[in-house]
Amino acid sequence: MHAIRSILWIGAADRFAADLVSEAPSLDVVWERDVEGALALPLGAFDALVLDAGTTEEALRQLAPLRRRARRLPLLVRIDASEVRRMPELIGAGAGDVMLRGVTGDVDDAREELLERLARLASRRGARGAGRASPSPDIIGESPPMREVFELVACASRTRATVLVTGETGTGKELVAREIHRGSPRSRRAFVAINCAAFPDTLLESELFGHVRGAFTGADRDRKGLLEEADGGTLFLDEVSETSGPFQAKLLRALQEREVRPVGGARSRRVDVRVVAATNRDLWSDAQAGTFRQDLYFRLAVFPIHVPPLRERPEDLLALAHHFLAAHARAEERPESRLSRDACHLLQAYTWPGNVRELDNEIQRALALAESGEALAPHHFSRRLFGPIDPEHTDLRPGETLRDSMARVEAWLIRRALADHDGRRAETARRLSITREGLYKKMKRLGIQ
Repeated sequence: MHAIRSILWIGAADRFAADLVSEAPSLDVVWERDVEGALALPLGAFDALVLDAGTTEEALRQLAPLRRRARRLPLLVRIDASEVRRMPELIGAGAGDVMLRGVTGDVDDAREELLERLARLASRRGARGAGRASPSPDIIGESPPMREVFELVACASRTRATVLVTGETGTGKELVAREIHRGSPRSRRAFVAINCAAFPDTLLESELFGHVRGAFTGADRDRKGLLEEADGGTLFLDEVSETSGPFQAKLLRALQEREVRPVGGARSRRVDVRVVAATNRDLWSDAQAGTFRQDLYFRLAVFPIHVPPLRERPEDLLALAHHFLAAHARAEERPESRLSRDACHLLQAYTWPGNVRELDNEIQRALALAESGEALAPHHFSRRLFGPIDPEHTDLRPGETLRDSMARVEAWLIRRALADHDGRRAETARRLSITREGLYKKMKRLGIQ
């Protein structure tokens, strides 16, 4: 049944004995207390490695030498559930998958989950060489932050873990959730989405859990909830942070017991649903402040994925703009539509507080204002894009030198001036009080076309 037959288990003896992995009849298991002892063995003789670390820091230290010696072996890291927020660090450091200790108290369930995860890693052996998952056509990005997102999405797709997608409004959290579903074994079943902030508690409970006839005024028939509609598939809970404490308690029970009780019903129904939740808030801070249940937070944030704002991935901006323009142009039957160079300068000089969604809306608006066959120019876009310099452009970013920061601000000012003067370089040079030749040299040095 499982492609993996032999495991090298690295970790403390008490945890290895407690999990009774050696009792799995389909496995040959060799145990080593630490990485030093493991590296003395012929690692190529094993089908997979399990690093059972005490802390994330310990795991990060031990991953590097293991990966140097066994680049292609499936490697699963186990850490305590209290360190759930650091799972992305382990994935980035080379872990093929991360499993949390203490999520389930049932030894048989824990063993079966371990075997399933190892089997999935084995089936993808060699696939990690690509460095990141292949994104769907709707998720655009080649920047380092997005490559990390693609890698995490691929890892999440291979597991049954509940995923918490975080990020500012408009960053594309639902697209990430859909991509996780599309790449998972549940892809043939339904993907069901609900915006939790759009319903009051009473209606939200009915929407998710269903109701029986007569449960409340207007309930003239039995109705399945979305948890049952998503049975075998994925349920996406958008803006989960906007739910109340009483509802969070009911949701927690449903996730723990994997069963739902319809409003007004006397019997619970079993469901098999993979949950992906999303929020634009710092949910961990809310949990610490007592405005969100900590136990529900840990249930949801088994595998956290953060989607970066557009201002942190400027390399992706023009690719996104062209993608949205092509999509809207097809819908409007205007295939000749294009972005002018000056419009590109304007788009690159704006900070996009509304993120990808704001960019999409701006492209659609500009296309509607442009004449058929006319290139989208700066005057087709909203005036707020021409606003004063934003502090975001002047702040020194993490890891950035003063020279890098000055070059970024200089490029922003030149792009803004070009956009203000419809790309006329002579006027732009006069506005900036430099010669035309000086402007050309700066544009070449800064990569401005």
